[in-house]
Amino acid sequence: MRWATAGWGSGLLGVLIFSGSLPATRVAVGSFTPLFLTSARALIAALLAAALLAVLRQARPLRRDLAPLAVVALGVVVGFPLLTALALRHITSAHSMVFIGLLPLSTALFGVLRGRERPKPVFWLFSGLGSLAVVGFALAQGGGASLTGAGLMVAAILLCGLGYAEGAVLSRRLGGWQVISWALVLTMPVMAGLALATMPDAWAGIETPAWIGLAYVSVFSMLIGFVFWYRGLALGGIAGVGQLQLLQPFFGLSLAGLLLNEPVAWSMIAVTGLIVLCVAGAKRFA
Repeated sequence: MRWATAGWGSGLLGVLIFSGSLPATRVAVGSFTPLFLTSARALIAALLAAALLAVLRQARPLRRDLAPLAVVALGVVVGFPLLTALALRHITSAHSMVFIGLLPLSTALFGVLRGRERPKPVFWLFSGLGSLAVVGFALAQGGGASLTGAGLMVAAILLCGLGYAEGAVLSRRLGGWQVISWALVLTMPVMAGLALATMPDAWAGIETPAWIGLAYVSVFSMLIGFVFWYRGLALGGIAGVGQLQLLQPFFGLSLAGLLLNEPVAWSMIAVTGLIVLCVAGAKRFA
């Protein structure tokens, strides 16, 4: 019980950090292309991770760990950042936040497949209700929502759920921060080349908010948040702790409204309130 409680606490802190990712990305893509933003954030985080691994003298992962680390990298280092950056060229960060409500269900499904977890049937009821609320909201937007943006967000969520589940399983053996650090290091050569190939032609016109957005997604979203998130998933269970992501739209919508002055409709708030209740029910029966 103590480990489970620690896992939920660590997972919540990770969710709080991740909540700033989409608003920060929304600001950054105003000055950087999605490809440069994705590669630059991964490269910066990889350099920090490599230094951390070296200073703390962490043993290299075994050969059998390379394939799972590649899956983690595909899901959370490349796939989710790139697809969300592309999506945010078509939809607002406030709108994209609602799609994050599908991430717990994606994580739970991959947790069953990869982590061999078996939540109670009532857990799936609450998880499904939260996801249906998100889908219903998206459909209700009708012509006001970009189908391209919505499709990119759904694809991002599927890849992210896979990366979360795979990383959580691997973190039980390697440790939470070590998993994301090695996954980042694994992508460093490719990301360095991509960053060089896609860098802006001129740096002078890039405003301070874009640099702040890049710094946030590089240091917090790409590294520090995962330290707490993978630890939480490993200690508290992938399916159960993963439901905390249903709270991420609530935090994210608040940031989008306060920092970006984006319109936050009452329907968004209502959906967010419903999924908060679903989190409580899922936690009870995880």
